[in-house]
Amino acid sequence: MRWILLILMGVVSSVFASVDLVKVDKSERKMYLLENDKVIKEYHVAFGANPKGHKQQEGDEKTPEGIYTLDYTKEDSSFYRAMHISYPNQADVERAKELGVSAGGFIMIHGQRNGLSWLAPIMQQFNWTNGCIALTNSEMDEFMALVKVGTTIQIEW
Repeated sequence: MRWILLILMGVVSSVFASVDLVKVDKSERKMYLLENDKVIKEYHVAFGANPKGHKQQEGDEKTPEGIYTLDYTKEDSSFYRAMHISYPNQADVERAKELGVSAGGFIMIHGQRNGLSWLAPIMQQFNWTNGCIALTNSEMDEFMALVKVGTTIQIEW
């Protein structure tokens, strides 16, 4: 009976939650969902294998830093569900051009690699993506229920 109540509380809170900012602290490997400056949910996340610093170019395995928008969802990828981060912005493109490299792109918040969700307790202890932000699959379901396309994401070290 208690677990039914907990599930219902989660469903009700997700229906009424209005996340207006996703804040990512790369140094702590944490992602926070905020509503009116109040944290309503916290996740332990995994990043790219080289997480410190702002993404400079395609293939550097860094997660970008700055303010972006979560601009669309993707349900058909190599990973369990995904929401796209609007990287690169104009400044990122210009910086990469000055360096003579591609800024890269297709940075997402996503679940585990399809077919390997059973490894999540191990995988989430490491930075294993190519620059994306990874959650467990159940966390990704919750994230997608709470966060709408168009929400701002702030990523910092």
